[in-house]
Amino acid sequence: MKILHVITSLRTGGAEKLMVDLLPRLRDAGHEVALCLFDGIRTPFYDDIVAKGIKVYDFGAGNSVYSLRNIFRLRRLMRSFDIVHTHNTSPQFFSALANVGLGKRLVTTEHNTHNRRRKWPGFAMVDRRMYSSYDTVICISDQAETNLRQFLGKSKINITTIYNGVDVSYFANALPSGELERIAPGSKKLIMVAAFRPQKDQKTLIEAMRQLPEDFYLFLVGEGDCMEECKTLSASMRLTDRVHFMGRRSDVAELLKASDYVVMSSHYEGLSLSSVEGMSVGKPFIASDVDGLREVVKGYGILFPHEDSAALAAEIMKLEEDREMYESISGRCRERAGQFDITAMVSGYCDIYQS
Repeated sequence: MKILHVITSLRTGGAEKLMVDLLPRLRDAGHEVALCLFDGIRTPFYDDIVAKGIKVYDFGAGNSVYSLRNIFRLRRLMRSFDIVHTHNTSPQFFSALANVGLGKRLVTTEHNTHNRRRKWPGFAMVDRRMYSSYDTVICISDQAETNLRQFLGKSKINITTIYNGVDVSYFANALPSGELERIAPGSKKLIMVAAFRPQKDQKTLIEAMRQLPEDFYLFLVGEGDCMEECKTLSASMRLTDRVHFMGRRSDVAELLKASDYVVMSSHYEGLSLSSVEGMSVGKPFIASDVDGLREVVKGYGILFPHEDSAALAAEIMKLEEDREMYESISGRCRERAGQFDITAMVSGYCDIYQS
């Protein structure tokens, strides 16, 4: 079967990382797979997927992901494929429009539990129309499916849930990076891996640092529009020496393994791959008690009240002062990660394509 995945770009993010992990495995399962990028900026993810032998069609580095020309470019490309599978807003809309008269099978993945467009009456109507163009909508978590069904009402759209997955053994067996110890020898190391977007709320974690002892250091991995804002906040709190911005990295597994605590302070998630990766390395995973994190972490890692930096710092100190609890939470996180191994996700996607 010839399958084209369409996404905005291969910048830092969970959906982008999913392409790197998923597409080679779909190929190995016997499908002919390619990837279309609206913005073809070269990134480590881009280089990685090319190195794995996946054909990439891009519309040019820096191309606007909302350019209407993308519809016509897509239409020409889609003719050669049996199934078109989209990710993110503009590919969802533009692929649906490009498919008018082509009759290709369309699949999309809903990567988040929330979508601001659903609150705007005009956009909500267009959104519902867009979803109705798809043969199947895949949600990455139970809460994402619940929220989408609530939004769509009595629509007969085919919706299913396939949990995102990661290569758990790769993260579990990674060797710790020595870089964090060189930066902060003898310290306690916190890490968060996420793009700097408003959704991710690195600010709450930075504010928690002010309430932790001075031998605690924070490493923020990722890039994005909110990075400078976070740097300004860190400087205003005189945390420049203890909060380190690591940028985009290709050695995330090694960095996670070298940390003492893995944190995700998001306002909401779909099903965060970074969360599952963080739980895979056998360290305590601490997350905000919000949709998309709650269902993965509850009963295994630690949840703290949304945007409550004091509560986050208090949970970290509880673990620091109780080694037995630290080890117990670490083991439960490892156990939970195993339930999101990528092999189950690939099997689920193949079943959808076959149907």
